[in-house]
Amino acid sequence: MKNILEKENLMKPPKIGEIVQGKIVNKGKASIFLDLGICGTGIIYGREFYEARNKLKDLKIGDKIFTKIVDLENEEGFIELSLTKAGKELAWEELSRKKESDETIKVKISGANKGGLLAEVSGISAFLPVSQLSQANYPKVEGGDSQKILTSLQKFIGKEIEVKIFDFDQKEEKLILSEKAKETKKIKELLKNYQTGDVVETEVTGIVDFGVFVKFNVDKTEETLEGLIHISELDWQLIENPSEIVKPGQKVKAKIIDISNGKVSLSLKALKKDPWKDIEEKYKKGDIAKGEVTKFNSFGVFIKISPQIQGLCHVSEFGSQKKMEETLKIGEKHDFKILLIEPLEHRMTLKLLP
Repeated sequence: MKNILEKENLMKPPKIGEIVQGKIVNKGKASIFLDLGICGTGIIYGREFYEARNKLKDLKIGDKIFTKIVDLENEEGFIELSLTKAGKELAWEELSRKKESDETIKVKISGANKGGLLAEVSGISAFLPVSQLSQANYPKVEGGDSQKILTSLQKFIGKEIEVKIFDFDQKEEKLILSEKAKETKKIKELLKNYQTGDVVETEVTGIVDFGVFVKFNVDKTEETLEGLIHISELDWQLIENPSEIVKPGQKVKAKIIDISNGKVSLSLKALKKDPWKDIEEKYKKGDIAKGEVTKFNSFGVFIKISPQIQGLCHVSEFGSQKKMEETLKIGEKHDFKILLIEPLEHRMTLKLLP
């Protein structure tokens, strides 16, 4: 970069916005003068001096620095320069290089909000979203309570974290970091030991509203991997709270159902007997079954026919959602007629009997 800029200074006339290198030839109380070679003499003063005063105070006559041209000629005939703007320009170029080379960098966490962690890279504000934290540092907060998530994130303030540059936009001054990106290559290597369908012994490491995080030891190594059991893969019955099924620290066998992009997804229900498999031996279209009202949504109400079988009574049976919620109450038991059974789709359609 230095050599390129030096050559450009000799070959082209200066332009506003250009990064140039100069040698400090004089220092005043509120100004610094730089020799820019054949381009002439530059000056840092006024607002530009004030913004960079902490960096400028340590510089000596003879030091060489990069600056950005903000005006080709002021009233005294000097080229006006900015150290701050040049620093940002060079920092963005360096960030682009680091992203291109997939380099891992260390950042010190300076703050936290409910969406993630705050840091600074080469003087540029950066953000590390919760979604880009490593599995080990992801806030596994049951129920997804935003205040508890913030409290969990605040413990990282003042600590250093290794990250990669995930995305940036110089014009918008947006810099997004990722911690989990640095682990992807290693995780992909470890996952080569496994394939879809494998059963592993896992330990529950965290419970969140959308599922359960578990870890398991990699065969013949001291390494561990972490995966997610989505709430829909915990059991055949409809689950409202994952803690109904497992507890933190509990050891459970799970089946690997997907490995992709350095992530492993597992299932508990895949190791349990599918209650829909033999459902037609117990229930048939036209049968009357007693069911318990369990959950409302915009398209109907879920009815528990047995501990692991739920059917749907469509909102159209009531005329409107309001009428449906006036007619039925959570926990009530009523008689329903089975209108349709589709075992392969795990679907049962019901009609409330008068």
